[in-house]
Amino acid sequence: MPKIAAHESIRNVFWVEFEDKTKKLATKSLVPEGRAYKEERSFKEGPDEYRLWDPYRSKLAAAILKGVKTVPLQNGSKVLYLGAASGTTASFVSDIIGPTGFIYCVEISSRQLRDLLPVADKRPNMAPILADARQPHNYCSLVGDIDVVYQDVAQPDQTEILLSNTKTFLGEDGYAIIALKARSIDVTKEPREVFRNEMERIEKEMEIVEAKLLDPYEKDHAFLVLKK
Repeated sequence: MPKIAAHESIRNVFWVEFEDKTKKLATKSLVPEGRAYKEERSFKEGPDEYRLWDPYRSKLAAAILKGVKTVPLQNGSKVLYLGAASGTTASFVSDIIGPTGFIYCVEISSRQLRDLLPVADKRPNMAPILADARQPHNYCSLVGDIDVVYQDVAQPDQTEILLSNTKTFLGEDGYAIIALKARSIDVTKEPREVFRNEMERIEKEMEIVEAKLLDPYEKDHAFLVLKK
C-alpha cells in the first residue's frame, strides 16, 4: 500500500510514495469518483480517495514539482480560473480549496466546455462559465470578490487578459497565477526574452513572488505567482 504524507509547504497537497520509493503528487478528492479524465489514477485509504496529479497534464502540478513554494490556495479560497479547458487542473484546485471554497471556471470554447460540464457537475464548488476572458464585464455579475486569479490562456495578449481580470475581481492583497506560453506570445523571439518582457510589464502592476520554468513538463512555459 502506498504511503501518504502532506506536502512540505503546499496546503492540501500530498506525496504518495510507492513500494519502489517513487513519489507522486496527489490531492484528496472532494467527491467520490472525482476523476477528471479516464486515464487518471486514484486509490483509497480508508474513507478517503486520493487522486494522482500528473505534471504533464497540469501546469500547476508541474510548477510544484519544479519547486514553487507559494501556491496561494487554501480551504475557503475563492478562485477565478481563466482558460479552464476541460477542467483537469481546475478539479485539483477544487480539491485543494475544499467545500467552503469556490472556483469560477471561464472557458471560451464550447467544445472544451462540454468536457468541463461533467467534471463541474460532480463538484459543488465549481461553476463553468462560457465566456471570453478578454471581456470580464460579461461575467462580472456572476463572479464576486476573488482571492486568486489563475490564468492558463495561450494567447498573444495573455498578460493583458490577466491584468484586466485582476483589476476587475481581485481583492486587496490577493494573488494571481499565470502560465506564460512563450510561443503563443511571440514565435520570433527566444522564450527567455519573451518571459523577461512579460515580467517587466507585469511588475508595473503586481509583485512577482515566484517564477519557474516548466521544462521538461511543458516546453517554453513559465509559471509566475503574483501578489497585488
